Amino acid sequence: MERVIFHCDLNSFFASVELLDHPELCHLPVAVCGDPTTRHGIILAKNEPAKRFGVRTAETIWQARQKCPELVLLSSHKEKYYAASRRVNGIYEEYTDLVEPFGIDESWLDVTGSLHLFGGDGKALADRLRDRLRSELGLTISVGVSFNKVFAKLGSDYKKPDATTCITQENFRTLVWPLPVTDLLYVGRAACQVFERFGVKTIGDLARFDPEALTALLGRNGMLLHRYANGLDRSPVAPAHQYTPPKSVGNGLTFPRDLLGRTAVRSGVVMLCDQVGARLRRHGMKGSGVALSIRSPDFRNLSRQTRLERPTWLARELAEAVMALADQCWNMNSPVRALTVTAIGLIPAEELGEQLDLFDSGADRRVRLERLDLAMDAIRAKYGRKAILPASVPGHTLKRADIQ
Repeated sequence: MERVIFHCDLNSFFASVELLDHPELCHLPVAVCGDPTTRHGIILAKNEPAKRFGVRTAETIWQARQKCPELVLLSSHKEKYYAASRRVNGIYEEYTDLVEPFGIDESWLDVTGSLHLFGGDGKALADRLRDRLRSELGLTISVGVSFNKVFAKLGSDYKKPDATTCITQENFRTLVWPLPVTDLLYVGRAACQVFERFGVKTIGDLARFDPEALTALLGRNGMLLHRYANGLDRSPVAPAHQYTPPKSVGNGLTFPRDLLGRTAVRSGVVMLCDQVGARLRRHGMKGSGVALSIRSPDFRNLSRQTRLERPTWLARELAEAVMALADQCWNMNSPVRALTVTAIGLIPAEELGEQLDLFDSGADRRVRLERLDLAMDAIRAKYGRKAILPASVPGHTLKRADIQ
């Protein structure tokens, strides 16, 4: 039996939720933004009228107002978005127990086994979902209907807002293959650079590319992307509420004022690694690599990553590796506006059965350090996350602000 997969994408989600409390603004260009007083003045979401002016997510308020002087700015409220997301997914679960969130505003639904209960027509059921969300919650979604997750995602992006697009075995070459290769799920920056060198501009170009050559160029990921382009994705939709381990854990911070000098940069790195380490331990995961992103005051970004000698969840080991990256790629006399630290290549901690050297005193020290960090986690769980901080972090100069 051919699967019937939906990808449901809430349109302009943050802005739509905020406008539920401000219906008088719906016809005006509106954007949700961070707090300019803490230098988080970037656009987080915008409504359709703002999009028509060219306002874009992640640009600064100043840039957005250059395009749209009449832009109305609203503050963000995370708790509202999480509550709305739960209500939306609750409605999805009335139609199938296979509901896999993909971020706060997107979800895949596998309705293969339940579609016959609701008329047997995938497009009709998608339209029914759109009608329900609009009438019951005041929110709109775009829905992609297809026979796999990758094409369902392409379908929800194909036409917006408030639309249903069906991508089938019969029409995907017509609909999907002319699209830019960058539209395909999981095509990252490294793959794009390779594709540019070899003239792969569309998904169709990728589908027709020699798979063995792709594997030689991109490894296993090349073969995977080739399969996706040819409609051969068979990945399942996870059951609702099933825990899915993260593939990476990262935290970022825009500082109240620019960091200047190695000591200041290290303070920021230590704070972020402390948070990343705590989250790794909460998930029972260790990172086998780290990635660092540095943003300058003029909003230029520089990114580097490296593998670790051994997987870890220790904040001090993460910080040492990140500072080594920073020393290699950044002039410490140049100001830093923001930092992001990410643990990558995550491995479940229980799978790491390490062979210890009887003569290695460092192994015993590492066990003690892990116990120390776990003890710090327990203190924070009881008294709050600010109850204990790394000594190198001056609390009066740095402010916690996780980037979502």
